[in-house]
Amino acid sequence: MPQGLTQAEGPVPDLDSVRVGQGVLRAEVQGLSLIDAALSEGLAAPFARAFARAVDAIRTARGRLIVSGMGKSGHVGRKIAATFASTGTPAQFVHPAEASHGDLGMITSADICLLLSASGETKELADVIAHARRHAIALIGISRVADSTLMRQSDPGLLLPDAPEACAIGLAPTTSTTMMMALGDALAVAVMQARGFSREGFAAFHPGGTLGAQLAPVRALMHDGDALPVVTPDTPMGEALIEMSRKGFGVVAVVAGDRLAGVVTDGDLRRNLDGLMARTAGAVATPNPQTIGPDALASEALGIMTARRITSLMVVDGGGTLLGLIHLHDCLRAGVA
Repeated sequence: MPQGLTQAEGPVPDLDSVRVGQGVLRAEVQGLSLIDAALSEGLAAPFARAFARAVDAIRTARGRLIVSGMGKSGHVGRKIAATFASTGTPAQFVHPAEASHGDLGMITSADICLLLSASGETKELADVIAHARRHAIALIGISRVADSTLMRQSDPGLLLPDAPEACAIGLAPTTSTTMMMALGDALAVAVMQARGFSREGFAAFHPGGTLGAQLAPVRALMHDGDALPVVTPDTPMGEALIEMSRKGFGVVAVVAGDRLAGVVTDGDLRRNLDGLMARTAGAVATPNPQTIGPDALASEALGIMTARRITSLMVVDGGGTLLGLIHLHDCLRAGVA
């Protein structure tokens, strides 16, 4: 059984529903394969050329990407707008029916519109199209019908491949909405890459939840200043033990000037029990300890600590200056996993 799938409880009366589900997935995969094939033809082909023009138009727009669609296309449009917004392109979904009752004022001449309609004749989009043409607003359309109103008014227009809907009666939006969703993702990622959108930018737009925790930089979780357990190489081990106990991290940094020279851990104490109190921190410390930079991801710090079976990392800059300490528990409390 594939990982992630679980056995349903109770007897299965027959496999008809399973076969139907499999047929739906195959139909939708076929639709996606047709889009892939159309893009694979290169810029000499109309679809790939329209896709590249759409990416460039969105990337260079002075304002926002306005996404609109009705019904199932509208639900897809909301997701596409959210994906663009989270990947560095200001985007907003405008409901076409609400647009006809005042929300057209949300669409400015600096914006660019992305309109979704399988038929290309969705009547609720008529006022959005007219508004775009009246104010010379760039318009990208996604539709299944080449000679539709939407495709005639769009520049560029992305014509979805001719693939049947996956439902038994061939009417419920299934394959068509899957293709729209995937095409929206393809546009968003292509624009994201063209903009040079970075991990840091992604983290800035995703501060909450598990994803935000995974993208948090080390500097956001590290301890610094007076919270750091720090001694000098010539500090007697008695004083070093007091500092280690007071700060509560089970480790103390040995610093020469402002540079990290080594660390004293619980393991170092056990290895140096014989005559420990007569020695200095510099003599007991492990030199050249594992460190991490402040701009590294907290998830990377957790990975290092897990792999090396340690509970803390010293944070240093490029010159070796001690900046802070990140502890395993800090990562776990923040939800980094």
